[in-house]
Amino acid sequence: MVFNRPQRPEKPTSTQRADPATQRSQPDPAKPKKVITVGAGSGGGGSGGNGGNGGNGGNTPSPWLDHPAYAREGKPPCDQTASFVEYLRWMRSPDQGYKDQTKVQILQLAEENANYRERLLQLNERTRLIAGADNCFQVKSSWRIRVGGHRGPESILLPAFDALGMPYIPSSTLRGAARNQAIQQFMAEGLSWKAAVERVVPYFGSLDAKGGNRLGKVIFLDAYPCGESNLTVDMANNIWNWKGDALDYSPNPNPFLSLQEPFFLMGLRRMPACNDETFQQVHQWLTAGLQAGIGSQINTGYGELIRAGQSQTQQFFFELEFILRGQLIHGRQKFTQWNWNDLRNDWQIRGKPDAEVRPVAFKSMLRYWFRALALGILPPSEVKRWEANLFGAITPQTRGWVTVRIAEGKVDRSDQGGRNDPCGEQSGILRLSDSPELPKKNLTIVHDLFQSLAWLMFHLGGLGQGARRPCYSRKTRDYPVPPWWRGSTLIAESNEQYWELPDTAERFQQLAQKRLQSFYTSLAALSERMIDTQSPLNSGQVRRDRWTEAVDKNCRIVVCGGEKAFGKPYTLSVLHSPEFKIKTRREQIDYDPDLCGKVQGNATPSPVWIADLGDYQVVTVFGATQEPRSQFLAALKGSHQIFPLHK
Repeated sequence: MVFNRPQRPEKPTSTQRADPATQRSQPDPAKPKKVITVGAGSGGGGSGGNGGNGGNGGNTPSPWLDHPAYAREGKPPCDQTASFVEYLRWMRSPDQGYKDQTKVQILQLAEENANYRERLLQLNERTRLIAGADNCFQVKSSWRIRVGGHRGPESILLPAFDALGMPYIPSSTLRGAARNQAIQQFMAEGLSWKAAVERVVPYFGSLDAKGGNRLGKVIFLDAYPCGESNLTVDMANNIWNWKGDALDYSPNPNPFLSLQEPFFLMGLRRMPACNDETFQQVHQWLTAGLQAGIGSQINTGYGELIRAGQSQTQQFFFELEFILRGQLIHGRQKFTQWNWNDLRNDWQIRGKPDAEVRPVAFKSMLRYWFRALALGILPPSEVKRWEANLFGAITPQTRGWVTVRIAEGKVDRSDQGGRNDPCGEQSGILRLSDSPELPKKNLTIVHDLFQSLAWLMFHLGGLGQGARRPCYSRKTRDYPVPPWWRGSTLIAESNEQYWELPDTAERFQQLAQKRLQSFYTSLAALSERMIDTQSPLNSGQVRRDRWTEAVDKNCRIVVCGGEKAFGKPYTLSVLHSPEFKIKTRREQIDYDPDLCGKVQGNATPSPVWIADLGDYQVVTVFGATQEPRSQFLAALKGSHQIFPLHK
C-alpha cells in the first residue's frame, strides 16, 4: 500500500532535475534514491541528523516535521508522557496545509513512544479513593475498543481523550450502557419500550421525573486503563459504497487509534438514597452492558469488556473453527520510510503489512457475498435495504442484526522456506450472534440464511489480502523478490457432516447448488418475495471492460479439477497462462485487466474468484458473457456448472 502525501511548498533536496517542458522532476540515475526511515524509539520520526535523506545535512529528516528544536537536537522537544493531542499540536509544522497522508506516520509514533503509565496509575488511585476499593472492579477488552470520537488536529479521527489527553471511557458512556441493558431486560420481560424506559427511572433518574427520581441512585466514574493504555494504530477501509442503487469500488484505507486488549478500572459510588439492592442491580446491569459491547463497531468485535474472573456468557447461533493460509488479513500498514518519487515530485509513504485476525474482515466478506448473491434475485434497492438491516449502515444509521466475533485468534508467520518467507497462517473460531435489533420473528430465518452464507463464503474464495486467488507459491520459479506466496485459502475445520466435502467435482456441484438454494429460500422468506432462482436478474450492462460483481444472469460459477502447473492449481494456471495475457503500451506482456484486474491508476478488482478445495477448484466469473471472460471459462476442461441453477 502506498500513501501519497500532499506536495511541500519547498523542494526537500536538489537531487532531482526539473524538466522545463513538463515541470516534473526526472530521476538522475547517477544519484541514489532518497529514503527517509523512521524506526521505533526514534522519538519524533527520524533517524538522526542525516536519516538517509540524500545528504541534507542538518535538515529535518522527515518531510513534515519542521520544528527547529528537532533539527538542532535530533529529537522531539516534548516528553514521552505528553498526550497524543499535545504532541500533535506541538510538533506539526504550521506552514503547510492539509496533511492527511502523514497520519500513518504520526499515529505510529504515538503508539510507539507514548508513556502514560504514571498518569494512569494516579487516575486509577483517584477512582479507588472516590468510589471506595470495594466498589471498584476491573474489566478486560477481548479485542479492541474505541469509545467516542472527534476530529482532532490534522483531521485525525481520535477516540475519547480527557482534558489532559488520556484515553478513557467517559462516565456518561458507562451510565448509558447500564441503562440500555436495564431497558432491554424489562422489554424481554414483556414491557413496551416506553414502559421499560419509565421502569428504569428510579435507578438512573430523569429530568422529567418528580421528587427523588430526578437524580440517579448511582454515580458512574470515568474509567481509565490500568497502567498501560495499549494505544494502537487501527485501520478501516470502506471499499464498497452504495451510490443510489449502484455500487462504487473505491478503497480508502483510513488509519485511526483504538485500544487493544486494555484493562479498565470501573468505579461506582452510591448516592445517599441508594440502598444495597438498587446498587447491586445497577452493578449487574453495568457488567452485562459492558460485555454486550460499548463504543463503535460493536457488531465487529470491538468494545466487548469482560469482568475479571468471569467468562463470556453471550450465546452464539454459529461457531466454526477456521484456518487461513496465504497473504493473511492485515489490520494496518506499519510505516517504514518516506520515499521520494521523482516522477511525481513528491514524497510517498511505504508501509509493511501487519497481520491480524480481524472479525471485521469476516463480516466484510459475509457482507460482500450476501450482496453479490442477492443482486441476482432482488432489485438493488431491496438488496441495499436488507444489507443495512443485516450488517448495519451509516446512512441510515443502523446497527445491524448480526454480531461477528473471533475467539482464540492466532497468527503464525514463521519462516516456512528458509528465505524469510512472508507466507503465514491464521486461525481462530468464527462466532455469530444476535444483536438486540434482530426481531424475534426473523430469528430462525436469519440463522438459516447465515448458515448457508457462511458455507458459501468458505467455498467461493479466500479472505484478506489476495482473497480472489488461492494460496500458491512462486518459489518454484525462483521469483527474484518477495512475496514468494500469493493468494488466500480459507479452510473450515469441523467434524460436522454439514461441512464435509465430497471427493469429486460432480458431487460438489450438487452440494453447492443445494447450499445456494438454501440461501435463496431463506432470503425469499426474509424479504417476503417470490423469487425465481431459475431465472436470475440482469444487474447491469456487461462489456469487455465493464461488469457488475453480482451472481446474476451474466455470472457463472463452475467447479473443475486438473493438474497443477507452475506451482498453481489448475484453474489459476489457466488464468495466468500466456493465452490470456496481453501486450501493454510499452510492448510488455502482462495480465489482462479485464480478466485479472489491475492495481495501477484506477484500481479494478478481478472479475474472477478462485477457491482451491484440494481435489478441485470453484471458479466464479462476473460478466462471464463477454470476452475475455467467456474465453477463460471455455478453456477450463471438465468443468461442471454450479450457477445458474438448472431445473
